[in-house]
Amino acid sequence: MDSVKRSSVTPSKSRLARTFAKVLHIRVATGIAPDDEIKKPKPHKVVKDNQLKDDLDSGSFDDEEDEIHDREALEALLAKIFASISSVKAAYAQLQFAQSPYDAEEIQSADKMIVSELKKLSELKRCYVKRQFDISPETTMVLAEIEEQKSLVKTYVIMRKKMELQQKVKDFEIASLKQKLESLNNQNRLTEKRLNQSGPLYVLDNLHLSGLSPNHFVTVLRHAVKSIRSFVRLLIDEMKSADWDVDAAASAIEPGVVYGRPDHKCFAFESFVCREMFDGFQFPDFSLPNESLPERRRLRQVFFEWFMELKSSKVKDHLAQKPRSTFAKFCRVKYSRLIHPRMEMAFFGNTSDRNLVSAGEFPETTFFAQFAEMAKRVWLLHCLAFSFQPEGTIFQVSKGSRFSEVYMETIAEEEAFNTTEYDPRVAFTVVPGFKLGKTVVQCQVYLLNNSRSR
Repeated sequence: MDSVKRSSVTPSKSRLARTFAKVLHIRVATGIAPDDEIKKPKPHKVVKDNQLKDDLDSGSFDDEEDEIHDREALEALLAKIFASISSVKAAYAQLQFAQSPYDAEEIQSADKMIVSELKKLSELKRCYVKRQFDISPETTMVLAEIEEQKSLVKTYVIMRKKMELQQKVKDFEIASLKQKLESLNNQNRLTEKRLNQSGPLYVLDNLHLSGLSPNHFVTVLRHAVKSIRSFVRLLIDEMKSADWDVDAAASAIEPGVVYGRPDHKCFAFESFVCREMFDGFQFPDFSLPNESLPERRRLRQVFFEWFMELKSSKVKDHLAQKPRSTFAKFCRVKYSRLIHPRMEMAFFGNTSDRNLVSAGEFPETTFFAQFAEMAKRVWLLHCLAFSFQPEGTIFQVSKGSRFSEVYMETIAEEEAFNTTEYDPRVAFTVVPGFKLGKTVVQCQVYLLNNSRSR
């Protein structure tokens, strides 16, 4: 009976060993056993009473119990192997995490854990070879599962710490880049401020009245237009901050105009600012009330001297030193006309700037400083225009006028057109044009949208 028992059990265990080796190989290689390796349960056999009695007499039930016990023992051994592999993985993750930043104690601890788990795997191999299995495989499997879950949790915790550390590094990099960006922005603002104060006008430092040319006038004009556009951007930003309807404001300035793009509405505000700032440009006194000018024969020389003096001065210092000058009066008049009291109240919650200007003083606010810089450049252009012989004149075109490349240029690049295809018309003048003797400086216009669609 014993010999029969041994002969019937040994092949079964060999098969289980081969199956275990296959399963272990597949789990290590891929993590999941393929479907064809999973054995389907065998169908139950119908056993007759006599055959059942014979099986009981032959000890077949004992063989089946041994097979079940061996299978459970192998499963328990496999669970312990997987738990140990998970522990090695967690220890390796800990080892990697401890290397950056370098932590000697954590590295040593992880190293000891890896060595310990490798020894455990070696011991499990020895137990398998010598067929030394646990007495209670069910308990072993539960404990192995708990150990594996702990290792997985530990791995996830380490991964979370690593990601948090990476996030801190990225946050530091972002903060550093923000600081660099702020530094660059400050440098740009300083550079822009210097350009606003002198800009391309440094080429006119050694200018003499006898050497004036239209190119000098064009240089100053570009400088003035750049300042006007900067002030318009500030004006629009203040409108948006005050919850004004910018679209409605643009429509009120230039009614009935269809814009090719939404951002083209800024040209309406540029047109408004230019109209106000250049109004009276054709008169030597700029239509300033009660302003006395030198005699006609000295007028050209005086305007040129005013130009050279103000060109090299900071507008704030010039207004402080000469609060009763013609330029100071020009600033007060233009500010009162350009900035409506309701507008100033909406922007700043008060009209203190306007009150100071009306009292003959000048506010020290950013808004007024940018206005004063724009006014300075327009005034310089006026002084230079009356330094020519004959003096320069200003012109603009009315709505609906036919476009002429001699006197006009389109302000929006998208308005490029072929004049042979349709007859373009002007919606409004944005920047006025000028005549200096026989030289024409083109005005900048915005074209009617319906003319472009013909």
